[in-house]
Amino acid sequence: MNRRTFLATIPVTAIASQLPGAEPKKIAVGPADWPWWRGPTRDGVAAPDQKVPQEWSKDKNVLWESTIPGRGHGSPSVVGDRVFLATADQDAETQLLLCFSRKTGKLLWQTEVHKGNFAKGGNGKASHASSSPACDGEQVYINFLNGGAVHTTALDLNGKKVWQTKVTDYVLHQGFGSSPAIIGPLVLVTADNKGEDTGLLAGLDRESGKVVWSRKRPKAPNYASPIIVKVGNKEQLIVTGCDLVTSLDPLTGKENWEVKGSTTECVTSTVTDGKHVFVSGGYPKNHVGAFKADGSGLAWENKSRVYVPSMLVREGHLYAVMDEGNAVCWKSDTGAEVWKGRLAGTFSASPVLVGDHILATNEAGRTFVFKATPKEFEIVAENRLGDEVYATPAVCGGSIFMRAAVKEQGRREEKLYCIGYAK
Repeated sequence: MNRRTFLATIPVTAIASQLPGAEPKKIAVGPADWPWWRGPTRDGVAAPDQKVPQEWSKDKNVLWESTIPGRGHGSPSVVGDRVFLATADQDAETQLLLCFSRKTGKLLWQTEVHKGNFAKGGNGKASHASSSPACDGEQVYINFLNGGAVHTTALDLNGKKVWQTKVTDYVLHQGFGSSPAIIGPLVLVTADNKGEDTGLLAGLDRESGKVVWSRKRPKAPNYASPIIVKVGNKEQLIVTGCDLVTSLDPLTGKENWEVKGSTTECVTSTVTDGKHVFVSGGYPKNHVGAFKADGSGLAWENKSRVYVPSMLVREGHLYAVMDEGNAVCWKSDTGAEVWKGRLAGTFSASPVLVGDHILATNEAGRTFVFKATPKEFEIVAENRLGDEVYATPAVCGGSIFMRAAVKEQGRREEKLYCIGYAK
């Protein structure tokens, strides 16, 4: 099979057990997986036909938990029988990629990707491992900021480094958390920053790590990951921030269109209703905007603060969880507010849509389950797991994989939980 095939369309196949040092087996990525940031369709929408719990706690519907060494805010990625996660050990100054068993939570391997040269400063909510891995079924890819530069690394399924590419120098402002995206033969990486002539978009060859195309970006801090949306049978790479909304051909980097109207600093990942691409940002202005997907301009905009949690689209409506704890539903074509409801706390993790319900986890580990309907705002469940959550959960194959930190007697320890029904 040609590895340049877009593997997300291939059904899942079993993976054989491996001996240490054995040739890594291939995994076909399928609908029961969560292979990269925001899931298989890159929009926070989980497979609707799976049955996942609406209620859980430390003593209810937790199938397993595993201790995560170090700290990170990146989300888990799940392919085949494996869960991948990035982390960083502040004391040892190491940045690691971890691989757990999907069935048991056992740590299968951990690989040191970088040692030393940690960046200093940044936002208190940032970490040295805020990127989410992406897996194509043969290799797993991860971004780290290290030594004043952004690097993308490919590892095989046994945790062996295959290649590592320095994408660009990077001047730290708030932090770095952009996740890699996979399409066709490429891994796409964004590294916007306030350095002189260092902001960059790049497409790297998945096999070699060589730069296939690159595009310079404005001198501005920005944090959005590359997101590929399909509009009018055309796949577009959408990047927001730096005061721009930019659409490129993801395979060549050629510009489809670019318009002004985004704010400077964006974190959220773009979603689409097929006619618009929806963007939001938090500095220097708060805004949610709908840009026409053909690049002809802005359709509507409001001043809501949806800075960190990414949004969701369902059946003509746009759903968001604001950083300060309100959930909101707008009509996607006009921006008219349908309802607004109060959750609680502050949010950094992005909501996930599962069937008719939205799961939204705040920074204190409380997950609210509410209905994804324009009829009314209705919370159907509230759950607590852990004491601190910044990572977005992965929801696939009937399970919820959640990264959370617990605090006991002044000690902070991260956990990876698998939530589901016992089989």
